[in-house]
Amino acid sequence: MALYEHMLIARQDISAQQVDALATHLKTIVETEGGKVEKQEYWGLRSLSYRIKKNRKGHYVLLNLNAPANAIFELERQLKINEDVLRYLTVRVEAFEQSNSSRKREREREDERRASGETVVSEGAVE
Repeated sequence: MALYEHMLIARQDISAQQVDALATHLKTIVETEGGKVEKQEYWGLRSLSYRIKKNRKGHYVLLNLNAPANAIFELERQLKINEDVLRYLTVRVEAFEQSNSSRKREREREDERRASGETVVSEGAVE
């Protein structure tokens, strides 16, 4: 199976609960096709750079998927039908990116190790 990052923008006039229900529906589609949703992030209601279908804002959702190609085809087919979806983009990746919060925690741990006098190896292992 391949790794994919899937970004979705939903209409501004639906609620956050409806967006969560949409993401859950997408998760079930991927799982029935033999894939797995590694991470689901709701980024909130954000302003768009330009109007899309008369909307100035949109709910952003990011899904990290570990799924076969037929699961992605079915996912995108369902999104084309859904009127609440403004845009979507699926990109195949070699590895998932680490979120900013976990990178920040790693840097803080390294700073603590340096302050305590321990040697830090580039891979994050402590000697």
